[in-house]
Amino acid sequence: MISKQIAIDLGTANTVVWEVGKGIVLNEPTVVAVSVEDNRVLAVGGEAKTMLGRTPGNIAALRPLREGVIADYEVTEAMLRYFVQKVCGKIWLFKPEVMICTPAGVTQVERRAVLDATLSAGARNAYLIDEPLAAAIGAKIPIAQASGNMVLDMGGGASEAAVISLGGVVVHKSVRVAGNRIDEAIASYLRRKHNIVIGEQTSEEIKIKIGSALPLVKEESLEVKGRDSLLGLPKIITISSNEVTEAIKPVLNMIVNMLKEVLEETAPELSSDIIDKGIVMTGGTSLLRGFDKMLTKELGVSCHVAEDPLFCVVKGTGIALENIELYKRSVTRK
Repeated sequence: MISKQIAIDLGTANTVVWEVGKGIVLNEPTVVAVSVEDNRVLAVGGEAKTMLGRTPGNIAALRPLREGVIADYEVTEAMLRYFVQKVCGKIWLFKPEVMICTPAGVTQVERRAVLDATLSAGARNAYLIDEPLAAAIGAKIPIAQASGNMVLDMGGGASEAAVISLGGVVVHKSVRVAGNRIDEAIASYLRRKHNIVIGEQTSEEIKIKIGSALPLVKEESLEVKGRDSLLGLPKIITISSNEVTEAIKPVLNMIVNMLKEVLEETAPELSSDIIDKGIVMTGGTSLLRGFDKMLTKELGVSCHVAEDPLFCVVKGTGIALENIELYKRSVTRK
């Protein structure tokens, strides 16, 4: 192959790019800073993320994907072009082949938007693969066998569960609830209980440092800085890990209910396979402390986090692109 083959996990929070033959070549936040006057892209990725909540009136820092789907087409296209150019260089003789993963529950219109944006960004061929399927391939699950495997992929904008057998998705459900909604739940809890307003980066930091799905045996605490919602002045408070657990519980319950719905719709034969193998968790939100134990307790089925959960989807997308003939039944092409 003279032209490059690129797999992209276009996530709500982060975008990871995998180049066939090299592995992961890029991992950047899905954030774009644009000029308000002429809609010109000023910064993409990590540089743009540092601007979130800190921009002057003439600059807007945006997340072009919301809840797993494209919310701003033009900005997404500009961002994809930036990522493709960063991997392939500014000048190339042969356009790259690009495969992108999308949630299994997206509409045909949303799929077409991703394909069109990919082709406009400079791809020769654009392919789409369902995210749960890519996550299963990346987690080294033998999806081609006549046996049921269940995957739960939780990113920044959406959580998706799917039962996979014979190389295809049998049952799937998704809720547009994941890492970002957990951050929002922490922020609204602090505003309600402590009259303090915090930004999304601070709430994400709280989740990572002291967040837990189950109450911790040894309680942890963290100092939080923000703005007093009543006086409008800067304020510092200390929050405990058990408070964070209480704040995020309603969001986690929505994911649990979605999993129960998938299991209810699963055929008995596939259900027995899932009981034997358990549920594989992938995506950044699966790293939340105690989440696997909480799901095991709620569902009565063992849940375990995949190896390298953050990169399962992009690895699987890369493997599918490399072996396109094997996976052509599972892939949409344009």
